Amino acid sequence: MFSVEPWHHPRGCMMFKVVANESYAAPPQGDCKGASRGRSWGLMVTAAVGGTLVALYAVVVPFVTPALRKVCLPFVPATSTQIQNVLRMLENRSGSLVDIGSGDGRIVIAAAKMGFKAVGYELNPWLVWYSRYRAWRDGVHHNTRFYISDLWKVSFSCYTNVVVFGVPQMMPQLEKKLEEELECNARIIACRFPFPCWIPDHTTGEGIDTVWAYDLKHSRGCETKRLEISPETQS
Repeated sequence: MFSVEPWHHPRGCMMFKVVANESYAAPPQGDCKGASRGRSWGLMVTAAVGGTLVALYAVVVPFVTPALRKVCLPFVPATSTQIQNVLRMLENRSGSLVDIGSGDGRIVIAAAKMGFKAVGYELNPWLVWYSRYRAWRDGVHHNTRFYISDLWKVSFSCYTNVVVFGVPQMMPQLEKKLEEELECNARIIACRFPFPCWIPDHTTGEGIDTVWAYDLKHSRGCETKRLEISPETQS
């Protein structure tokens, strides 16, 4: 603080001078440190909250985004009974296998343990990475592949065994897609919900554990042709 006091110049002139007020004191050093510490804590809390929100966004968005699609395939883990019913439908089958909407990879890994070359397509990257880890942990990573992809953008023409955990609103469209792409020797295994037009060749389980198996040669009306070779007669 400053004050103005009169001052008589030797020549008789009245002048004024500015005098510092000694009663004014700077804020205690401890208060400055406290304020600085408070600002630091505020920045740390803001950064922590921001980081948490970013991490939460990264985890939640892959699960929420599929639900915003017109036809979505939500993640609902398969029960142990469902897995056993699927494996029962794969007995005496061979060839490649694909799980449409593979989730956390349970079906693919179980099929690989039966000897299948199994592939899973899943839109959620977190589930795909977790599936790869589980396959590595269970020692079947050499017989499994997991891809981050939209099932509607993938061709399944190279697979002879198809597993799908669908929802009612997607089954008609998927039925048409599979009928156009698969060969006559393919078997499609549907869990929880059947296909609307096909008649299942085999059914097992009850309630949500029900599994339907469709042999495409019957559903499509294909006729299996067998080549009969007769021994040549020698003249």
